[in-house]
Amino acid sequence: MVKRIKLRTLFIGGCITLFFLVLIGRVFFIQVLQGNFWQEEAAKQRAHTSTIKAVRGAISDRNGSILASDVPAYTVVVSPEVIHTQGIAEEVVAKLHELLGKPVDELQKLVEAKDANGKYLKNREIRNEGWKIDQELADKVLAFRDELEDKYDIQETGIGYVREQKRYYPKDTLAAHILGYTDRDGNAMAGLEAFFDDKLKGTNGVLNYQADGKGYKLPDAEEIYKPVVNGDNLKLTLDSTIQYYIEEAMKKAYEQYDPVSMTVIAADPNTMEILGMANLPTFNPNEYWNEEQAGFYNHAIKSTYEPGSTFKIVTLAGTVQEKLFNPDAKFKSGSIKIKGVRDPLHDIKRAGWGEITFLEGVKRSSNVAFVKLGYEMLGKEKLVQYITDFGFGQKTGIDMPGESKGFITPKYESEYATLAYGHGKVVVTPLQQLSAVAAIANGGKLMTPYVVKETTNPNTGVKTVTKPVVVRQVISEEAAKETGEYLEQVVADQVIGTGKHAYIEGYRVAGKTGTAIKVVGTDYVRDKQLVSFIGYAPVNDPKIAVIVIIDEPNVELGGGALAAPVFKEIVTQSLQYMGVPKLAAPETDASKAVAKTTTPSLRSTPELTGKPMKDARDLLLDQGFDFEVVGNGASVISQYPKAGTNLASGQRIYLLSQQADGKSVPDLRGESLRDALEVLTLLKVGIGIEGEGYVSEQKVETKDGKTRVSLNLKPMNEYGEDIPIAKSVTEDSEGDEGT
Repeated sequence: MVKRIKLRTLFIGGCITLFFLVLIGRVFFIQVLQGNFWQEEAAKQRAHTSTIKAVRGAISDRNGSILASDVPAYTVVVSPEVIHTQGIAEEVVAKLHELLGKPVDELQKLVEAKDANGKYLKNREIRNEGWKIDQELADKVLAFRDELEDKYDIQETGIGYVREQKRYYPKDTLAAHILGYTDRDGNAMAGLEAFFDDKLKGTNGVLNYQADGKGYKLPDAEEIYKPVVNGDNLKLTLDSTIQYYIEEAMKKAYEQYDPVSMTVIAADPNTMEILGMANLPTFNPNEYWNEEQAGFYNHAIKSTYEPGSTFKIVTLAGTVQEKLFNPDAKFKSGSIKIKGVRDPLHDIKRAGWGEITFLEGVKRSSNVAFVKLGYEMLGKEKLVQYITDFGFGQKTGIDMPGESKGFITPKYESEYATLAYGHGKVVVTPLQQLSAVAAIANGGKLMTPYVVKETTNPNTGVKTVTKPVVVRQVISEEAAKETGEYLEQVVADQVIGTGKHAYIEGYRVAGKTGTAIKVVGTDYVRDKQLVSFIGYAPVNDPKIAVIVIIDEPNVELGGGALAAPVFKEIVTQSLQYMGVPKLAAPETDASKAVAKTTTPSLRSTPELTGKPMKDARDLLLDQGFDFEVVGNGASVISQYPKAGTNLASGQRIYLLSQQADGKSVPDLRGESLRDALEVLTLLKVGIGIEGEGYVSEQKVETKDGKTRVSLNLKPMNEYGEDIPIAKSVTEDSEGDEGT
């Protein structure tokens, strides 16, 4: 018995000893042999990294108005586990469907989401409808959450949000093709956002620190901090007001002529700063996912086309520079035979206008005149050289992505001849055309166009200013001035000038119309036209150059009748906005001739009050009046000016189509104070006025059901005279330009 007890004691003691030996060995193995490994693992678990998101740089116009910036955003999150615990799934789905617009079946899938073990998940983001929503919508979601908490007396509803940031474009579609956009993940996709992505996006900051298992920071622990570097801010050459004028004028023409696309670019010809650039169709960068792909294409710098008669500016400038252009010399218009070519080349009017001067040929846009000037007098080698010197066949170098360069590839004699008037083996971009005409306006200097005026580093405050770049002196200052005076007569001559619809009373305007027949496959199709107008003003002190292109309008009236009025509206408003005074009297012989033939006639306002709105609109359109409808009623309640008032050319008529309640206030920018006050009085709204002259800005505010309109005015004329706004006309332009 004693022996058995001793054996048991010995066995138990041995087991205990063995256990301690194993334990000591294991501790030795872990702490000594694997000590470094476990120290590293512990350090990993204590280590935490926090990313500090960089703010993407803001983009503003030349006056500091924000066009793109980062703003707070909120992503809605639901917890299926909590929602089903509280038994409110049906109510949550119904309300979030109402607030976010997400389909009910997709919301139900999110709320019913389970893991592989069949347990409800804890958090699910509502994409895309609840992803990065704005503050206003987020507040509505939170109000619903609070409502559920009060209704069911619960602490958790399973509804929450994650605070993030997103890119926001406060002016929606304005300058969309210049700005581009970023996708919902913040990736730059187009425009300046993509081209300057490295500058705009900045660098995220990083904080490395140590924390315990509950996430509390350890005292005296080492920290490694890499500061955040926010993105650079860009100030553009763009002027939001001029951009607005451009887009509004384009919308009217786009609705009327239903083209495939429209493009307008405006620039300061002295520096080639881009003041505005727009295309239709367009898109809203805040909702890029809702737009058709056609709206994203920036035709202004990417599309190439056969220019037609606007290209004659280059031929004219070359012959003026070479002292070959004699405005009084005569030639036989109608057709011209090219050596070795069977068929002659023709003017738009095949019978021609008889024997006319070369200046008249320029005014009428005679193809024969320009074949003689460019092909016969200048010669094909010099013609191609001038075309190249003016920047065609090469990129302009604008600071935007995707620019095309076009081509100049004549081979046969007939192709060199048609090259002189912009047809055949010549393909250009709208921006190249504008750069060339700007060189005429600024004294012969071809310049590099640009859209970024200034870059600011918000971390250091350092600014980098873009300076104008002269590529080359293409023609002399004297030749450029003379060319401009001939182009002025294309607009000023109200009898035969193809650009007569671009004439602006009180301003000297130079320009050229264009109508090109498009090629489909290998053949020209006459009913597919691309019409355009290009020009600048004032001729004596150029402030703005503009090109207008309308691709395949639904009527065949040419660039003089379709594109020139769009140019006129944009330039009229822009010059007044810039404060450029009108001339007190004509300055040139051409202007004096215009003064004799273009005295503006006054027309009496028709009686429109009480008429059905459709009848009133048809009457005004038929008689060529410019008008604006306020409200959406079926009949005219009142009008301004009243019936029988004598209107100057371009003065607008306002039609009130519903009882005045202040909800519909028309755009009054460019109107005289008198006219603006009359219209606002008609609407029975409060009025605030600052400055004198013409309306440059307006602000509409509604408080306690009452509407107040604040007007900022700028003097537009040093003589204090009313300046009527010139609007689009739809009259035919006889003998527009050669095609």
